[in-house]
Amino acid sequence: MATLSAVLVMGVSGSGKSTVGALLASELGWKFYDADDYHPEENRMKMGKGIPLNDQDRIPWLCNLHDILQRDVASGQHVVLACSALKKVYRDILIQGKDGAPLKCDKLGKEEKPAEVKLLVVHLTGSFEVISGRLLKRKGHFMPPELLQSQFNTLEPPSAPENFIQISVDKNLSEIIAIIMEALK
Repeated sequence: MATLSAVLVMGVSGSGKSTVGALLASELGWKFYDADDYHPEENRMKMGKGIPLNDQDRIPWLCNLHDILQRDVASGQHVVLACSALKKVYRDILIQGKDGAPLKCDKLGKEEKPAEVKLLVVHLTGSFEVISGRLLKRKGHFMPPELLQSQFNTLEPPSAPENFIQISVDKNLSEIIAIIMEALK
């Protein structure tokens, strides 16, 4: 566990990322970030109108999240991030920044190498039917259930050489947390 500096809880909207991420962070005593809290207002408005985000919308948001991870990891803080991170390139940006190099190296001297974000990707998986059922019950979220299909269409599940585990959303919360804790050992 000492070599890992962050856990990314990823999946489509409604897969339980925020719930699992917050509980995991609490169990581990790590800092928790919900990527949804960092969407610019334009992204929220676009999704609220039922328009899926494109790479142009997502990349600045992902770069901002990368900078937050980078800052925390550099200061020795361990982090749990709940983020859809649907494509491999998005996960790469979270780990390495855009084009494999951080966009901003706040407070880092030119000679200093930024801390590497060593990440375990936890992919919460479930069928369209199960997850859309969950979304329909969710109240007050800017992501409308109609956009779920676009998320499934965009999804590139993690694969080697990514450091990842997949967990079905059919499991209960305590089982999901136990599986992640075991993977972190």
